[in-house]
Amino acid sequence: MKFCFGISKILAAAFLLMPSLNACTACFGKTDEALAQGMNAGIYVMLVFVVAAWVLFGSFFVFIARRSKRVNAESEAGESPLV
Repeated sequence: MKFCFGISKILAAAFLLMPSLNACTACFGKTDEALAQGMNAGIYVMLVFVVAAWVLFGSFFVFIARRSKRVNAESEAGESPLV
């Protein structure tokens, strides 16, 4: 148990003493480095997926509304609706 506690002390000290581990490049003001560019690319990819999900979600309801309108029009005309 003492061994694990000693290792955790050493690791905690190492993390606290290394300034490069305390903040990302955006916090240091170096927004043109590769890490910041990769982080921005990841944000854009996630944004594309979220927007695509919202578009698909909205288009499903447009599809349901159009189909409902078509089925109602066909049933009022006396035709058998093809669902």
